This record gives sequence, structure tokens and C-alpha cells, in this order.
Amino acid sequence: MSGGLKVRKVAVVTGSSRGIGYGILRRLGKDGFQVVMVATGEMYKNQAALEELKSEGIECVYIQANIGNKEDREKIVSETVKAYGRIDVLVNNAGVAPKERADLLEMTEESFDRVLSINTKGNMFLTQLVAKQMLKQNIEGKKRGTIINISSCSAEVSSISRGEYCVSKAGVSMLTTLYADRLAKEGILVHEVRPGVIATDMTSTVQGKYDKLIEDGTFPIARWGTPDDIAGAVSAFAGDNFLYTTGNYIDVDGGFHIKRL
Repeated sequence: MSGGLKVRKVAVVTGSSRGIGYGILRRLGKDGFQVVMVATGEMYKNQAALEELKSEGIECVYIQANIGNKEDREKIVSETVKAYGRIDVLVNNAGVAPKERADLLEMTEESFDRVLSINTKGNMFLTQLVAKQMLKQNIEGKKRGTIINISSCSAEVSSISRGEYCVSKAGVSMLTTLYADRLAKEGILVHEVRPGVIATDMTSTVQGKYDKLIEDGTFPIARWGTPDDIAGAVSAFAGDNFLYTTGNYIDVDGGFHIKRL
């Protein structure tokens, strides 16, 4: 435990230039974290988002990286430590959907490999690097670190037109369990947030489908979810609200997970 001035904690959020990731990053910044925006695009493309954070007094470093790439994963850790000296929270949010929705019997190996490489493999090995970095650091506060995986209701819900996505998110759920088991004794807690239908760029292409499901009463809370809904759950996990739980998940899906007759 450090004994001098209070150290400001640092949160890394992957895929955080827009959508759910940006909502999470902004919320953690408002919570007092120094934040790291990780995105695949060049910095100038996300300047508006960075300016908004700055106007709100949020200190943010930008790192251009693709979590599906080994060197980029190493870059995320090294540049964060160079800028802030530590990592206290990792939010594994970055992910991709299949480029084309295809029936399970028509899914290509190329699509499967692409989605799993980013959504699952990228998560696995970035978490490994960050966990090792956390183990080098002094403990600040009541825990050594927090890792939060953004998976999906698709970890359990079948979508036969995007099977590779479902498999990738089911893998993320198991990574939550595995890392929670391995890291609990180290003072690092691991949690999972499962979004349902959230209004983002990824879901905009199927808006009509989900509008009808909402209208037909599929979701007990009859509206689209928002990035702020996800950010609220992440904020709770990142703070000191859950110190005697690890390896659990929370559905942020408007009650979609409830089985009804």
C-alpha cells in the first residue's frame, strides 16, 4: 500500500472511440479515473470525442491499436504505463460482428477466424498482459485491480445467422470464469457485463428487426438500451461496490434473459 499522496487510478477501455465503449470511458472519466481510449482508427478521426472528454475535465490518452494483433496488445500496456505509470482497470469492450450474416451451414472459416481472433483471442491475451502489469504494482485502495469483460446476451442466446459471434462471446464468458479463478488470490477481481439490444452503430443495420421485437413485447423493459446503461454497470464494478464477488455476470438487457410463459 502506498503511503504518500493518493494515486489517481487508471482505466483502459478497448474499442472506446464510440458506442458502448465511449459511454464506458466517459463514465469512468467522470468517476475520477484517468482513462485510455483504445481504438483502431487514427487519432484525428476521433478528435471530436477526445475534445468532448477534455471539455468535461477528463484526462485521456489515445492509443491506436487492434487487439487482434500481438504487437498492438503489447503497445496498449506499454504506452499506458509510460503515460500514467499503472493500470487499475481493464474493460475488454472491443469486438466485431461478422461482416455478413450467414446461415450456420454457410459460415466461412475466414469469418470464424476473424471474429474469434478479435473477440476472444484478443481478450484472452490482452487480459494476460494487463494482469501481469497489475501484479507489478502497489495496491491502491481495496483491491489490486479490476477486469471487466463486455460480452453479450449472445453468450447464451442462439443466433444461427451469426454463429461465430455467439461462440466468441461464450468464450469471453469462460475467460471471465477462468481469470476470476486465477486472479482472486492476487486481489484482482473479474466481472462480466452482458448487453442486450443496445443502440449503437453495430445494431443500426438491424434496427427494424429489433424495433419490432420491442414493440411485440419481447423485452420486459420495452425500449432500446443505451451505452449509458452499460456504463452504469461497469462503473459499479470498477469502484469498490463489489469486493466480495468475482467471476459473475450481470445482464443489462431489459429483462430479455427472463424465461416467460
